[in-house]
Amino acid sequence: MKKLVLAFSLFSVITSSAQTDCSDLFISEYVEGWSNNKALEIYNPTANPVNLSGYFVARYSNGSTTATVANAVQLSGTVQPYDVYVAVLEKLDPNGTGQEAPVWDSLQGRADGFYCPVYNTSNAFYWNGNDAVMLAKGTLTTNGTDNVTTASGFAIVDIFGKIGENPANESGISSNNDGAWSSGFPYSTGLGVQLTKDHSLLRKSTIKKGVKTQVSFFDPLLEWDSIPAVIVRLDANGDTLFGTSGNPILDGNWSSLGEHTCTCDPSASAEEIGSIEELLIYPNPTSGIINFKGTNAITEIEIYNALGQKVVNLKNNNSSQFSLDLGSDKGVYILKITLNSGSQITKRIVVK
Repeated sequence: MKKLVLAFSLFSVITSSAQTDCSDLFISEYVEGWSNNKALEIYNPTANPVNLSGYFVARYSNGSTTATVANAVQLSGTVQPYDVYVAVLEKLDPNGTGQEAPVWDSLQGRADGFYCPVYNTSNAFYWNGNDAVMLAKGTLTTNGTDNVTTASGFAIVDIFGKIGENPANESGISSNNDGAWSSGFPYSTGLGVQLTKDHSLLRKSTIKKGVKTQVSFFDPLLEWDSIPAVIVRLDANGDTLFGTSGNPILDGNWSSLGEHTCTCDPSASAEEIGSIEELLIYPNPTSGIINFKGTNAITEIEIYNALGQKVVNLKNNNSSQFSLDLGSDKGVYILKITLNSGSQITKRIVVK
């Protein structure tokens, strides 16, 4: 097994050495929502359309170091230059229950293609927060027990997570389903905020290529921004709305799916370019305290509630790393942040 892992890593290095920035597809958004709400957004950073039939997605479940054809699925369709393709788990029966529960309508409406309707045929899109996901080039064999590395023309394009690692849950226990990579080093022991479970992760706009080699540590905030994949519906006062069953009404947080801003795109507007400067805001959702960490100083923060009313206007004295208490009022808040460079960034924060 150790020899296999070593060979896998070495192959990764060899196949990725010729890659340059903006030269190949990469994952631009990862969705791990409640139930069967699973999706990947794939971005084309090149000036030419890309036929997805030469690519596949593979899932490395629960810390596995290998994936078979049964853990993978061949993609289809075309992704246009500087555009995205949204792939969603194919659970579409409105009467489905349990493991066959349908993907929410709001997520279905974002899909360009659906995949893996039958788990026993392919479980590639059934990831939980502790599963690594790989986007690769190649044509899979028809034998479900074959390793995905035997695919014709195999080459790693992007890896989400760390293959061979099964991250722990909040209690520090590594199990089969409820673990996730988190915000606290070493990112796999349950420290900090769980980020790859019940969240969507959006690739930072400064990222121009996928991760093609195994990482020592998978820090979700290094290349990604985090938002909750599912949010509680709130009224105008920020109070939770409840359904007839007495449970909170939940909405999918999919509005970011279907578009991606990247510096690879020469037509990106000045406003879009300004929004890609490095800035981490975490945790999200939060109980009130949020942390800011960036490469550029922040001069001003404006905070608006769900009604569009400005509730905070903070002058920040050009600090690039600090904390802010949003208080205990639950709700969705929009942060408009002005950097010392003059650029502005808009972020959405949920106080739970």
